Amino acid sequence: MTAQVSVTPSAEKFMRRMVRFSEQPGGGFRLSVAAGGCSGLASSFSIDAAPQDGDTVLDVNGLRVFLPAASAALLDGVTVDFSDSLAATGLRFIDPKQAACGCSSAASAPPAMASVSLDSLRRVSRA
Repeated sequence: MTAQVSVTPSAEKFMRRMVRFSEQPGGGFRLSVAAGGCSGLASSFSIDAAPQDGDTVLDVNGLRVFLPAASAALLDGVTVDFSDSLAATGLRFIDPKQAACGCSSAASAPPAMASVSLDSLRRVSRA
């Protein structure tokens, strides 16, 4: 299965910047997501030298984006965007299939949006 994932120019710029400033400048942006919470998706990312077995590799204008199989399935039909505002900075996922949540915690984030905080970024040394 090939995931149909759209990446906005602002998300592409963020991903390229992360790859450029990593210790793997020729690597790719590894994006992992899991279902979670009212926002729809919880995510994490790293910069890896090469895809792992079973990864879907997206070519975003020459930028390699590695998606584990489970993440590719969850991101099918989703647009990956990047937001930089006073309220939130990070990746967000726009899923036209996601229904609005009716629970009380939904007020903290719009439906079908998840963020990765830049405050959580740290350099990981790889052996």
